[in-house]
Amino acid sequence: MATEIKAPVFPESVADGTIATWHKQPGEAVSRDEVICDIETDKVVLEVVAPADGTIAQIIKNEGDTVLSNEVIAQFEEGAVSGAAQTQAVQSEEKVEQAAAKTEAGAAPVVERAQPVADQAPAVRKALTETGINAADVQGTGRGGRITKEDVANHQAKPAAAPLTAAVGERIEKRVPMTRLRKRVAERLLAATQETAMLTTFNEVNMKPIMEMRKQYKDAFEKRHGARLGFMSFFVKAATEALKRYPAVNASIDGEDIVYHGYYDIGVAVSSDRGLVVPVLRDTDRMNYAEVENGIRDYAYKARDGKLGIEDMTGGTFTITNGGTFGSLLSTPILNTPQTAILGMHKIQERPMAVNGQVEILPMMYLALSYDHRLIDGKEAVGFLVTIKELLEEPAKLILDL
Repeated sequence: MATEIKAPVFPESVADGTIATWHKQPGEAVSRDEVICDIETDKVVLEVVAPADGTIAQIIKNEGDTVLSNEVIAQFEEGAVSGAAQTQAVQSEEKVEQAAAKTEAGAAPVVERAQPVADQAPAVRKALTETGINAADVQGTGRGGRITKEDVANHQAKPAAAPLTAAVGERIEKRVPMTRLRKRVAERLLAATQETAMLTTFNEVNMKPIMEMRKQYKDAFEKRHGARLGFMSFFVKAATEALKRYPAVNASIDGEDIVYHGYYDIGVAVSSDRGLVVPVLRDTDRMNYAEVENGIRDYAYKARDGKLGIEDMTGGTFTITNGGTFGSLLSTPILNTPQTAILGMHKIQERPMAVNGQVEILPMMYLALSYDHRLIDGKEAVGFLVTIKELLEEPAKLILDL
C-alpha cells in the first residue's frame, strides 16, 4: 500500500525549504526511522525518516526543489522490497563479508567503485559538473556505490597528490550556489546594517584573574561536573548580570514598541560548515557554570554534525560572539536583529600595561559592544561594557553576586 511521505511541519518563522539530499532512491530497501532525505531551511537542516520498513516507490520532489510545510515529497511502499533491492542488499552484505575476510588476512579491503555519473542523483551530477571531478575518482558511500553530495565535497577537500598547475595567464574560477542558510544569514546581516542605528563601543579586560582561577580549579571542576572550564561561561554569567542592571540592552524593538524581556536567553555564535548559527542558552540567570559549559559544548557538537533544531536557535535576547577563536584581535560585530546588542570577544594578547605606576605584561582582551542607538544610549552601552569588564577582572564579585 502506497503511503505519502511529507515534508515536516515548519515553524511560522520558516516559509519553505529545499530538498538538499535524497539518501535513498526508488526501489531501494529502507528500514523504519532510517533517514531518507534532508531538507534545508533558512535556519537548519531537517531530516525526513522512513515511516516503516519498505521501499521508496516514487520521488516527487527532486534535489534542489522548493517544498512547503507538510507538502508531499515522495510515495512510499510499506513492506514492499523489490527484487532488485533484495539482490542489491545481498550483494552489499557479501562485499562487506569479503572485505572483512581480506582485512583479517592482511589484504587491503575491497573498495566498491562508484557508479557512472549518469546513474547518480541530479544534485550529485550537478556537483560533479561544477567541480570538474570525475565520478570514477570518487568513492561512493551510498547504497550500491552511489555517490552522495557529501562524497563529492569530501573528495574535493582532500589534498591533491601533486599541486595543480594552470597554464600561463589562465585565471581559474569556480561558481557554486549559496546554501539557503548562508543566504538567510547574508540577508539578516545586511538588514541589520541598513535598518538599525548600529554603533560600537570598545573596552579592554585584564584576563589574568580569570586565567589564574581557571588554572587553579579546572581539574577539580572537570572531575566534579564532567565539563571543561572555559572562558565562555564567565562571559555568559557576567553578561547576564550586566543585562539585569541595564534592561534596555536585553530588550528588542517590535515595530514602534519596545519589548523588555524579563528573562535572559543568550545566543552563542557558532561557526559551522553551512554558515554562522546562533543557538540559544535559555534562562542563563538560573544556570551554573557547568550547565553553561555543557550547553555550549553540546551546541558545538550539534552544529558540527548539522543536528541543530529550529527550537535551538529560536528567540534569544542577547548574543555573544568570539572572534578570538580564529585569532581576531579587534572587530565590530553586527547585530543579531531584533536584538539590540551583541558582545564581541577577541584574542587574548599579552601587552605592557601601566599598573600602579609600574609596567606589567598582562593578558588583555579587547571587548566590543555593538548596539542599536535607537534604543540604547551611549551612557548605557558604555556602562554595560564597563560592568562586564569589572566583573571579569574581579570574578569574586561575579560569584558572590556583588
